[in-house]
Amino acid sequence: MADQPAPSPTPVAAPMNPSWARVQLARHPKRPHSLDYINKIVEGFQELHGDRHYADDAAIVGGFGFMAGRPVMVIGQQKGRDTKQKLLRNFGMPKPEGYRKALRLMRLAEKFRRPILTLLDTPGAYPGIDAEERGQAEAIALNLREMARLKVPIITMVIGEGGSGGALGIGVANRVYMMENSVYSVISPESCAAIIYRDASHAAKAAEALRLTPDDLLKLGLIDGIIPEPGGGAHEDPDGAAV
Repeated sequence: MADQPAPSPTPVAAPMNPSWARVQLARHPKRPHSLDYINKIVEGFQELHGDRHYADDAAIVGGFGFMAGRPVMVIGQQKGRDTKQKLLRNFGMPKPEGYRKALRLMRLAEKFRRPILTLLDTPGAYPGIDAEERGQAEAIALNLREMARLKVPIITMVIGEGGSGGALGIGVANRVYMMENSVYSVISPESCAAIIYRDASHAAKAAEALRLTPDDLLKLGLIDGIIPEPGGGAHEDPDGAAV
């Protein structure tokens, strides 16, 4: 009887590169969002609504509350958890009215001499035609200028995705921190891969080139510190992540 050929070894998947792994954790469907943290660390939170020009954008939440007994203004980008909430929150992509609401609240905080905490978690500003018609770029640019001029301290925390100018629109601060498994970048890995490599499937490679992890950004001097997360990521222990 002729010898049978040895079976081919089962292929082993290449390990995911650390940058792309961070992107996946930052986007995890069970990862805590802004309101999850606000409900844990802010006492007596009173949400304020509307930009006083057009509408209220549910992708940005904000209001006064107390942290460690001190009055503060907290503003965050809010993604939805289920389909209904995702549609209500526009998948965490703010429109111009969201940035104008945020600026209204920041000016209110300055008026009453309250420090500001902003929580970044967005894939980017909403790119729709209606948002452009209402001045999306102008709204973000105005926030960048005005936040740099505010006379109260601002602390920013990237808690999930820090997507380009959409995140930066509430991210000009005296101190910037990132959660251990968050990312902060000028462009998403998929969009970068589509432009540079002409193929969005090279997103993992693009993520590594973008240097979007907290470790990368701390080495570059672009952030001030990294907030550790519970083992496995914030989605494994939201209460532990909030502390």
